[in-house]
Amino acid sequence: MGTKTAPGLRPRRLPKHPASSLAERWTTVDDIDVFYRESTVPPDAPAMMHLHGFGLSGRYLLPTAERLGDEFHTLVPDLPGFGRSGKAANALDVPDLAHAAVRFLDDRGIDAVTLVGNSMGCPVILEFAHHHPERIERAILVSPAGGIYNQPLRRAVGQLTRDGRREPPRMMRVAVPDYLRFGVPSTFKMFQALTQYPSLERLLALRIPTLVVIGDRDPLMPGPARVQEVAAATDNHVLLVKIEGAAHAINFSHSGELAHLIRLFMADLPIVDDPDSPGHARLYEIHRSPHLPPTIGPEPQRRS
Repeated sequence: MGTKTAPGLRPRRLPKHPASSLAERWTTVDDIDVFYRESTVPPDAPAMMHLHGFGLSGRYLLPTAERLGDEFHTLVPDLPGFGRSGKAANALDVPDLAHAAVRFLDDRGIDAVTLVGNSMGCPVILEFAHHHPERIERAILVSPAGGIYNQPLRRAVGQLTRDGRREPPRMMRVAVPDYLRFGVPSTFKMFQALTQYPSLERLLALRIPTLVVIGDRDPLMPGPARVQEVAAATDNHVLLVKIEGAAHAINFSHSGELAHLIRLFMADLPIVDDPDSPGHARLYEIHRSPHLPPTIGPEPQRRS
C-alpha cells in the first residue's frame, strides 16, 4: 500500500521474513495504525494479550506468546507509539496506553481477556484493571517496573545497562532497533509518565487472580524482602513466583519456564518445575495469597 501521511498512520508493510509463527496483521484504532500478531485458534479459545515494555515492540514477547498460541487466542500488539505502530499526535502516558489496549480489544471484538505484561506493560495492565475490571479475567505481571525503585532516570539507565549484560546476546538484536525507533525524546516523556503513575496503589487495589513473576538476577526489581512485603500487603489473589537465573526480559530469555508457569496458573494447578526443561532455570513459589488454592505436593528444590 502507499505511504499514509496522517500523524498516526504508517505504511502498512509486512516484513518480507515474518518474525513470528503468529499471523502478522494491521488494524486502525482511533485513527492510528496498529501492528499486531495473532494466533489462529478456534474463536471460543480464551483470549490472552501480551503487552510489551518501555521503548520496545511486542517482538521480544513472541517466544512466550508463541508457546501459548495453540491454547489461547493470543494477541501481541505494538502499542501506539511503539514498534511498527503509528504514533499519537501527543505523547502517550500509562492511562492512554491502557485505553489504547481496550480500544484494540474492541476492534478485535473481544470482551474479556487475560493480560500478560512485562516491565512497563505491567502498569498498563494495572490501569486497564482499574477502569475496566469487568474485562480482565486474570493478570500476569512479569518483571513489573516503573516504581520508586527505578527513579530517577539516571538510576533506571544504570539498571538497564546492568540488565543488558545479563540478557541473552540475541535480545540486543531485537531491542536495539526498537529503542532507536522509539527515540530519545519519547524515552524522556514516557519515563516521566511512568514515575508519575501510582503503580503500588493500583496493585494493592487489584481484585482478580494475579500472578507476579520475577527473576533473581533482575537489577530493575527491589530485593526479595520488599517484593514479599508488597505481595503480603494486598488482599488480592496473588501468587508470586521467582525464576532462577532470569533477569528482566523473562518473556524472551526464559520463555519455556514462563509459558509452563502461565499454564499452571491459568488451570489453578500447583506450581511445579517444568519437567520438559531439565537443566534449565527452576521456578518456585515464594508467596501465595490465602485466597488462592493451596499448593499440592512438594515444592521444587532450589539448586545450590
